[in-house]
Amino acid sequence: MINDTLQHYRMFIGGEWVEAASGEHFPSDNPYTGQPWALIPRGGAADAARAVEAAHQALTRGEWPKLNATKRGALLRKLGDLITEHSKALAETEVRDNGKLYAEMSAQTAYMAQWYYYFGGLADKIEGSVIPIDKPDTFNYTRHEPLGVVAMIIPWNSPLLLLAWKLAPALAAGNTVVVKPSEYTSASALEFMKLIEQAGFPPGVVNVVTGFGAEVGMPLVEHPRVAKVAFTGSDTTGQRIYEAAAKGLKRVSMELGGKSPNIVFDDAHLDNAVKGVISGIFAATGQTCIAGSRLLVQQSIHDRFVDQLVALAKTAKMGNPMNLDTQVGPVTNPPQFEKILGYIAIAKGEGATAVLGGERASRPECGNGWFVEPTIFTGVNNSMRIAQEEVFGPVLSVIPFKDEDEAIAIGNDVVFGLAAGVWTQNMRRAFTMAERLQAGTVWVNTYRAVSYLSPFGGYKRSGIGRESGQDMIYEYLQTKSVWISTASEVPNPFVMR
Repeated sequence: MINDTLQHYRMFIGGEWVEAASGEHFPSDNPYTGQPWALIPRGGAADAARAVEAAHQALTRGEWPKLNATKRGALLRKLGDLITEHSKALAETEVRDNGKLYAEMSAQTAYMAQWYYYFGGLADKIEGSVIPIDKPDTFNYTRHEPLGVVAMIIPWNSPLLLLAWKLAPALAAGNTVVVKPSEYTSASALEFMKLIEQAGFPPGVVNVVTGFGAEVGMPLVEHPRVAKVAFTGSDTTGQRIYEAAAKGLKRVSMELGGKSPNIVFDDAHLDNAVKGVISGIFAATGQTCIAGSRLLVQQSIHDRFVDQLVALAKTAKMGNPMNLDTQVGPVTNPPQFEKILGYIAIAKGEGATAVLGGERASRPECGNGWFVEPTIFTGVNNSMRIAQEEVFGPVLSVIPFKDEDEAIAIGNDVVFGLAAGVWTQNMRRAFTMAERLQAGTVWVNTYRAVSYLSPFGGYKRSGIGRESGQDMIYEYLQTKSVWISTASEVPNPFVMR
């Protein structure tokens, strides 16, 4: 029986709002209260197949393939306008579902409209080439065509923004899409489908199937009509998806985990560096793939910098994420909450010293939510698990270094390569570090900056492919070469031309 006190959602398939084939639901919890607030359909393989078939029908026989690129772009720009109009309501849903700060999520949901404007403008500017081919009496040109049905599996930390990074270029390129949101944060993606509907996208172009990874995610990845899988999440899950997709020779793009170094040199503007380190690890409660979870500090300023850092971190206000003055919100879900506390115990067992936090938050303003105190460990060396494995929470490891060479060696000595930060006033050093660090994004004297104009993605186990930026649209296109003979007669048919 459905609980009438909870908001009841339905999936969006083929332009219709539908229940799961099983008729089952599961609760979505509010991380601040620790209580359920919504019911989400528990989809399964049959629902995944239905959504893929709806996307395939839209791709091949619906109104979508009849639209030229200019009209596709106009739909995307209209969607951008609707996002701008409804950004606050979308942000409120995200906060209720994932516990991140309203101050940040409202900025994110407003800013994400830019991806739809940008790729909407780019849709009719993807041009093929006429090739001056080396064959006589032959005209050769290329054209870029959509891949087909794209399965998008999005995480729980910033669902709508990370969906925008995938959805905007995929639609601009002419693909159709099935979205599988995280089982912890499905509500905002379903709310977003109301805007897809209102913008006038033909039925089946964008579909959302909710449920758990094994029950919905893998059936999507393995479905023979899915041409590409776009995934954001952990490297271990990404590896399983990559292996499954490889069996069908599917395209993949993946933005996976990180263990990013935030490197502070002794010539840095220390006040700014302290703020940058705080931003890198305690903003978003550390639940971000680009978290600067390893702080590398030059030995000559180590103690002074740590003291200054701890002093500022102690002032962070925890509590209701809807309050604009709250700075650290709850962890999104109980498994992640337990994982963070587990890593804190591991760090202590390895001999690291918690100079701040190191436990569950018991402040009155945290209520019954899943809060972890902002935590800083010193006495860390880079071989410890706390320095090598992604915690995905408000936990910072401080590691001293002697010089540039040692900072590079420590910074690169990890299986991830998503991002890095460098704090220095020496421009030669800034360029040198940016060149030598093995990371898809390097920030100098700033941290956690992203834009629809700039590519984003990782080295090593941090991912495959890039998101955002002009070239990103080619991740959702395939190239066809067309040959036209103008010869008056066919030459020897037994010899390759």
